[in-house]
Amino acid sequence: MTASQLFLVDSTIGQTLPVFEYDVTATTVVLGAMASRDWRPMHHDKDFAQHRNGTRDIFINTPNQAAWFERYLTDWTGPKGRLGRVKFTMKGSVFPGDTMHLEGTVTDVIDGDDGCGWVELTVVLTVDGELKTSAAARIALPKTENDNPWLLRGDAWRP
Repeated sequence: MTASQLFLVDSTIGQTLPVFEYDVTATTVVLGAMASRDWRPMHHDKDFAQHRNGTRDIFINTPNQAAWFERYLTDWTGPKGRLGRVKFTMKGSVFPGDTMHLEGTVTDVIDGDDGCGWVELTVVLTVDGELKTSAAARIALPKTENDNPWLLRGDAWRP
């Protein structure tokens, strides 16, 4: 889904983002846990997850889900899109063998005075139509070709 650079003017309230689907494997789960230094066994030990946690299998941890949301949003915006914040609520687990289905909707577009604007979105992660995680995100987009939210530093960066 990687896009060329999106600009603030390209976003409108109610706009839907392209759907992103990803087939989760045990490797997806384990590598995500390793990358976030989460050594808890429910993210790499199937026996522990099933018998001690009572879950179907190992499952994606919180930082791994956050990374999937970030990837989804920055693939949509292009290289100058800069994530300001994401707040999400996990309602269910994502396991190997599941297909993650991410989709988003623009809820607000705000014209900033600092060389970028803001797009606010809702994003949902579902598996087989069942909501697993819902999120609210705010991402900075350049207003013109010469703008770059990544150049905002210190007090100039106000996500």
